[in-house]
Amino acid sequence: MGSLDISTLLNPVFLTALLSIVVANILLSGDNAVVIALASRNLPKGQQGRAIFWGSAAAIILRIVLTIAAVQLLNLPYLKIIGAIALIWIGVQLLADGDGEAETQAHPSVWGAIRTILLADLVMSLDNVIAVAAAAQKGPEETRLLLLIIGLGLSIPLIIFGSTILLKAMNRFPIIITLGSGLLGLLAGDMLAGDPIIKGLIQQDGLENARTLFEVVGVAVVILAGTYLKKKDSKKTDS
Repeated sequence: MGSLDISTLLNPVFLTALLSIVVANILLSGDNAVVIALASRNLPKGQQGRAIFWGSAAAIILRIVLTIAAVQLLNLPYLKIIGAIALIWIGVQLLADGDGEAETQAHPSVWGAIRTILLADLVMSLDNVIAVAAAAQKGPEETRLLLLIIGLGLSIPLIIFGSTILLKAMNRFPIIITLGSGLLGLLAGDMLAGDPIIKGLIQQDGLENARTLFEVVGVAVVILAGTYLKKKDSKKTDS
């Protein structure tokens, strides 16, 4: 990062870039808060806070690593296709897990919830990575790594707060679980349509509304498959 002094950190260019990173990450982290809340909802109450805190912190660290190392990979064919498939799988599994009324023994472990949060954040952070990396480029070259670490670190409290609020809402309104899982399907469809290979085919065929179609199909696949598996598991439990 080179030599840094207080004048560099107080430089308006540095502060503007830092604010841009925080704002960009906040605007793009709503879906991450949904995943964190969904993954933590079946834990005993005493463990939910731990899963949310450590899951959020680990997700931020992961995002820093992704931002530094993976930006150049986003233009590679098939990367977003793989991510979209993984995201649909996560959405189906989260919806199929049930509405939180199972016995305590059926709850996942804290580390299991953290693992789900990390996997979801891994495939959902591509847009975040692009936006945050672009914002960092506005700062002085010697401060860009520091900008990423500080800017993403400042986002932890907001993501934790958002996840906690969602968790409480899910206990009162189970429909939020379905809506949250559907959001993952929508993001998967959007990611699939944004892959260079798919995007090229869309432009070649002149399908202007194809992205919306991919999003709708993604939502439908997650909700239908998740609901089916949920009912199937419920019948097994009853029998």
